[in-house]
Amino acid sequence: MKKKSLGVNALLNSLQSLLNIIFPLITFPYISRTLSVDGAGKYNFSSSIVSYFQLIASLGISVYAVREGAKWRDDRAKISKFASHVFTLNLASTLVAYILLFITVALVPRLHDYREAILIFSLQISFTVLGTDWVYTIFEEYGYITIRNIVFKIVSIICLFIFVRGKNDYLNYVWITVFASTGSYVLNFFHARKFCDIRIDWHFNWKEYLIPILTIFGSTVAIQIYVNSDTILLGFMQSDYVVGIYSTATKIYTMVVTLLTAMLTVTIPRLAMLMGQKRVDDYNKLLKNVINTVLAIVIPGCIGLFMVSRDVVLIISSEKYLRATASLQILSFAIIGSALSTIFNQCVLMPAKRERKSLISFSVSAIANIVINLFLIPLWAEVGTAWTTLLSQLLVMGMNYYFSRDITGFVFKDKQTWKNIATYVAGSIGIVVVCLICNRFFNSMILRLGFSVIGSGLVYVIILLVLKNSIALSFVDQIKERMQN
Repeated sequence: MKKKSLGVNALLNSLQSLLNIIFPLITFPYISRTLSVDGAGKYNFSSSIVSYFQLIASLGISVYAVREGAKWRDDRAKISKFASHVFTLNLASTLVAYILLFITVALVPRLHDYREAILIFSLQISFTVLGTDWVYTIFEEYGYITIRNIVFKIVSIICLFIFVRGKNDYLNYVWITVFASTGSYVLNFFHARKFCDIRIDWHFNWKEYLIPILTIFGSTVAIQIYVNSDTILLGFMQSDYVVGIYSTATKIYTMVVTLLTAMLTVTIPRLAMLMGQKRVDDYNKLLKNVINTVLAIVIPGCIGLFMVSRDVVLIISSEKYLRATASLQILSFAIIGSALSTIFNQCVLMPAKRERKSLISFSVSAIANIVINLFLIPLWAEVGTAWTTLLSQLLVMGMNYYFSRDITGFVFKDKQTWKNIATYVAGSIGIVVVCLICNRFFNSMILRLGFSVIGSGLVYVIILLVLKNSIALSFVDQIKERMQN
């Protein structure tokens, strides 16, 4: 297979992440003003319910497929056989998920008012299986993925403005969301023939696949619990209004995390391939670079988001959602925990086949998340859930590092890493100063936010260069080299 450039892939995936952020930036302000806060709460509550059954259908298969399939992507016969087995297993898990979903909706009276939205959202389950996105991740086909998403996102935005016109149109918004996220999956299935031949094949050793997949699934369930249990518990213990407020904070937080950690997605299959082929030196070199680069992005990112949280909430939603500012400020610090936890899990534990260690980390964090939420939600409502998310992210980050320390420890024992971290902190202080100055001198929200973001970025980069940060200097050298060529 033709070797893909990690730099180009990172750029393409960043573009896709930016697209996934721009889409909500366009749609969410419109939705938050068109739908009522209660309508937004119903939408997010229904989505959270379906996410659990979508999790059952996915069964951790994508993570397993990328880890194992990356080793065989240069052998069409082996990758085709592997892909057929994975796809067949995914069909079986999807059938189980639908059966459980229908039983749950029928037996839980609290869900009857959300029945239509839940059933529409459930279409994501079958189309996601058909989409076989893991094939494109294995082959690092980020160009195709990016172009595909651009087309369907544009069509979805047009549909949004046509079909969502009033506060009672939240079901139309559900349909459009499903189309935006899964509309391209039919094309995916047929386009995958370029890389492998996928067939339904029931005759293989299921045990060989199920043991690692179910272990990964356990970890994924735990992740989903501490990601979505906040919204679920708020829905049962508070009102749709509170869910709508908290969902605004989490939506912004998720968008920022997605953009700041975009490069991680493209390095996962490459790291899995290097570890699978036992190229230890290449693996360590790439891992060290990934950790240092991610820290260079997420440390200033969380500080910057904290400083501009109020203006971001106002721009993305409206004054009706201003109460979400406090939750967003707390969640901004969870970005570091989320990013590092993802590195330790997806880039180290999974390629090293330590999914059982990952299961322990996420299970403990999920239990802690639920218990703490039960105490904090009655006291502080959505602010309590934000604190719970922060604590859970830090807990899982610490545990994932503990279980991967024999592989990742060399990075944090390196003096250069700590010198870099010191420069990131110094640059973040510069961000705080710039934001405070902008708050003092700009009354216009748009100007204040614009100058805060641009000014903070410039000051941060200048501080890194002055302090001779190795990542910043390496980036400048790469730019010079490309300009000369």
